[in-house]
Amino acid sequence: MSESQPKGPEPVPTAPDPWKGLRGVMAGALVLEAITVLLALPVVADIAGGVTWVSGTYLVVLALIMIAGAGLQRRSWAIPFNLGLQVLVLIGGIFHISIAIIGIVFLIVWGFILVLRSDVKRRMEAGTLPSQRMGRSS
Repeated sequence: MSESQPKGPEPVPTAPDPWKGLRGVMAGALVLEAITVLLALPVVADIAGGVTWVSGTYLVVLALIMIAGAGLQRRSWAIPFNLGLQVLVLIGGIFHISIAIIGIVFLIVWGFILVLRSDVKRRMEAGTLPSQRMGRSS
């Protein structure tokens, strides 16, 4: 192709979806929490008198649900689902206090994620997200 041929109009890049990034953060938090819950199994085994079939099944199934839930963050019910998992982790404290501590730490993480979510929502409504300003400047 020669340079003298006219080219079509430049394609306009689409603005990034801020919710996609937040869904990625939520999915990542769930995967990290699942790993943490699984890493607590040796603690329960050594300190709490051993892993019983009840405690082991509870923690492994909870971690598997978290991993599966990481792929469901696009759903409208994802946030209540995630917070429900936090309640289940706190209930897991009946097996050992370390599980309850994991639940408290990740409850703080999910509280921060909810603060981020409300900030993104507020900024979207006000039209002050960087991707919204880029579209207006052209």
